[in-house]
Amino acid sequence: MKAFNTYLNFAGTCRQAMEFYAKCLDADLQVMPFSQGPMEVTPETKDMVLHARLSKGDQVIMASDCPPGTPLTEGNNFSICIHCESREEVDKLFASLGEKGKPVMPAQDMFWGAYFGMITDKFGINWMFSFETAQHS
Repeated sequence: MKAFNTYLNFAGTCRQAMEFYAKCLDADLQVMPFSQGPMEVTPETKDMVLHARLSKGDQVIMASDCPPGTPLTEGNNFSICIHCESREEVDKLFASLGEKGKPVMPAQDMFWGAYFGMITDKFGINWMFSFETAQHS
């Protein structure tokens, strides 16, 4: 097994969300609209995102807009967890990705030995930020 990726679905806001994430995470973004895919498109769907790939180093998040006729149900059934290199990185990402979003758990020292926080961003996506503070022997 080479890697696990998170794949996000949106109801027409994929491009805006992925551009926002690329800015916050200082990551590279590739976007393919429906108009470049094999399916028939309408004026309403031609600019919707068929596939997006956000990458930074070995880390990848992929996403798309739901095709017409496929409803999106936003939920709390997944989160993207970013393992940070410092408390400062946790705080920076918490603030930037949390812009116009909702804090779920403020970043704080946790009993399991991590500085940890959670937000739901303005697109309804749940994020976790963790910096391991405890030294494991």
